[in-house]
Amino acid sequence: MSEYRYDVVVLGGGIGGYTAAIRAAQLGKTVAVVEREKLGGTCLHQGCIPSKALLRSAEVFATMKRSEEYGITASSVELQFEAVIGRKQRIVDQLHQGLQFLMKKNKITIHYGNGRIIGPSIFSPRSGAVSVEKEDGDIETLLNTNLIIATGSRPRSLPGLDVDGTHIISSEDALRMEELPKSIIIVGGGVIGVEWASMLNDFGVEVTIVELDKRLVSLEDADISKELERLFKKRSINLVTGAKILPESVNVADGRITVKADKQGEMIELTADKVLVSVGRVANTEGIGLENTDIKVEKGFISVNRFNQTTESHIYAVGDVIGGLMLAHVAGHEGILAAEHITGQTPHELQAHLVPRCTYTRPEIASVGWTEQQASERGYRIKTGKFSFKAIGKALVYGEADGFVKVIADADTDDILGVHMIGPHVTDSVTEAALAQVLNATPWEVGQTIHPHPTLSEALGEAMLAVDGIAISG
Repeated sequence: MSEYRYDVVVLGGGIGGYTAAIRAAQLGKTVAVVEREKLGGTCLHQGCIPSKALLRSAEVFATMKRSEEYGITASSVELQFEAVIGRKQRIVDQLHQGLQFLMKKNKITIHYGNGRIIGPSIFSPRSGAVSVEKEDGDIETLLNTNLIIATGSRPRSLPGLDVDGTHIISSEDALRMEELPKSIIIVGGGVIGVEWASMLNDFGVEVTIVELDKRLVSLEDADISKELERLFKKRSINLVTGAKILPESVNVADGRITVKADKQGEMIELTADKVLVSVGRVANTEGIGLENTDIKVEKGFISVNRFNQTTESHIYAVGDVIGGLMLAHVAGHEGILAAEHITGQTPHELQAHLVPRCTYTRPEIASVGWTEQQASERGYRIKTGKFSFKAIGKALVYGEADGFVKVIADADTDDILGVHMIGPHVTDSVTEAALAQVLNATPWEVGQTIHPHPTLSEALGEAMLAVDGIAISG
């Protein structure tokens, strides 16, 4: 048994954990990270990065299949999925290597193994030390002044619809597929579900989405959902909304899976090669020793205050394990906030409604702030502006002119309340809208900012002017 002492120990090496570790090290603390698999966590290895690499390949494939629109005739366009997987893995490996370099650069020690929080003992008078079980069975004890829990999350399952990794799969299983199915049923029309639907459809897979809510991406503005559904139907993606999957109806025969969905009393039978369960994520709170602390857990998530402190003030928690917006960039911000609070800084608190949200379908979705419904429910008297990409030269040049930008503003104060986009590369444009809200800018101020021509960013500028009916191109 070995014993080590650090100022800060981070339990979990995903984006929330490694960002917290780097910031704490920058601020002069001795830091260690405990990771049971690979640095980078879900985002790097089973989520954001590999899925976006696949989405990019799907986008290129879809573009090449309609290359004649650009005046280019290709004699043969073939998908080599093995090469697609290879490209995805090379990107992940390159980023993983870069992350390992960052750990060394910041003199952060990595302890690989299963980490578990231990209570008061001969090692420490209070809970928070971490016991690390190595692969060879050796035990390391990490003593610390502060602990940051960043154990992340995993795909949520549906009772009765048990993931077997073959016929019924999770998003993590889908990333490990070595060949594409001919058809798939995706249970869940949230962000992950619609991204997989868009990608697999572009790869030539027959896709059906079954969503319990009455619309896809139900956390987005209703106009965004309506446009996405229109474009998905145009691409022959089968949508079954307002329907509940009946797990007891699942039947596997001859390598195919059949399941029924109840759509307001109407029974719909669906058959495909695979079922992808995409119904959210659940926090990894089990097996990490929380029972040895006084940390409060509510509805499966660790409770924290505005500085990400748990009910034990020397122990912090960040990322998916605390719930809220389970987004990589949120986890990173929370990690920085926790590290800065530990070191006596005055960090900028996270305001959930000012966090940009991105969905990498084709076309992309991006938003920040309140939806129209949310703004109305909060008592605002609103005014809106909307501008179509069909009037944007760069969108026409790209051959991607579907979608629009919608701006919601306070009719009394003129403050921007929300910006919602669906269209080409909008995930790269939403940051301007997010900055505008942080700075309490008005639509007129953003509209007066010169947006270069021809760029896709012109759509945002024109939508801002459209709030007051003065869009130039509309």
